[in-house]
Amino acid sequence: MRRREFIAVVGGAAVAWPFATRAQQPAPMKRIGLLIPFADSDRLAQNQVAAFREELQRLGWNDNRNVQIVARWTGGDTGQIPFVAKELVTLKPDVILAYTTAITAALKKETDTIPIVFVVVSDPVGDGFVASIARPGGNITGFSNVEASLGSKWLELIKDVAREGRDVGCCRNHCNSCSRRRRDRTRY
Repeated sequence: MRRREFIAVVGGAAVAWPFATRAQQPAPMKRIGLLIPFADSDRLAQNQVAAFREELQRLGWNDNRNVQIVARWTGGDTGQIPFVAKELVTLKPDVILAYTTAITAALKKETDTIPIVFVVVSDPVGDGFVASIARPGGNITGFSNVEASLGSKWLELIKDVAREGRDVGCCRNHCNSCSRRRRDRTRY
């Protein structure tokens, strides 16, 4: 090998070496934050978290191998939600799974950059989390378990089933904005 060829090979290898080393680095571990409104001893909540982990594993995401799941629990104390939300956001997860309307609202106040996926939220449009179900916009999206406008249909079904009944009573959570909207939209 002539001197120039040797220098070209060594020089090319020296230039390529940092790229090869960088290419061999493992991808940074993704972090999923969970904010759960129950005590960490709650059996049902533990089962839901376990099911979430199992489904992630089935999809190829293994806890502490290529994803880190960071769960934060409020202990069933709604007063703790804002503090636990702030703590979770400071950990800078890649995405946060928000369980309930109150938790989604607290997370919305804490970040407008970290993606938030909500579940068990009754009226995400009415609560201002998303612009619409079809096109949520922003950093928040998710799954709604009840649409507030269904109240009239529920009342219609009750009247069809209980034809003799004339009055219908309703228990609701007066602190829940969706509950108030559902009451206001329920007319028969």
